[in-house]
Amino acid sequence: MALVDIPLFPLNTVLFPGGPLHLRIFERRYLDMVRDCAREGQGFGVCMILHGRDAGEASVPAAIGTLAHIVDFYTTADGLLGIRAEGGARFHVDRSRVRDNGLAHGAVRFWPPEPTVPLPPEFALLGTILERLLDASDSAFAKAERGCYDDASWVGFRLAEALPLENRERQHLLQMTDPLVRLGQLMHYLPRFQKA
Repeated sequence: MALVDIPLFPLNTVLFPGGPLHLRIFERRYLDMVRDCAREGQGFGVCMILHGRDAGEASVPAAIGTLAHIVDFYTTADGLLGIRAEGGARFHVDRSRVRDNGLAHGAVRFWPPEPTVPLPPEFALLGTILERLLDASDSAFAKAERGCYDDASWVGFRLAEALPLENRERQHLLQMTDPLVRLGQLMHYLPRFQKA
């Protein structure tokens, strides 16, 4: 797989393939990045911050991230630029550098999409829990087609977004390459959320 150079946006969040991302953009380096991405029709890489903060000085991002595609622009209530993006392919950062303007860039290798695997009966409970969580939310996925709940990757990614997990747990789930192993890990987390 060839290396591709992309701008990186370290954040205190984990973006999953197909997942939503809403951002307020106010730092000059990220305003420039959004402008360039929109003009060139390219995405930017979202990596969870391991050390540091998502504003100000450069932070240390995770090596595995997700490409974000901007799908909409808007003005926030406080007058800042808001963007709505959607997660695309996952990638591994082979090396990174910080440009003069403070924007990180990474030479990344994109991962292939996960194979479509039907949701096995032993994980049907996860599909049911996800459907209830989405029905009770204002998520864009609340009206997802029935077939989505038969896709092991989709159920795993959406449940990883919907459950109140720590970012390090979400990052662990993002880095898994087998959708059934991810579902097994989610089953392991479930008892934590059951009411006594």
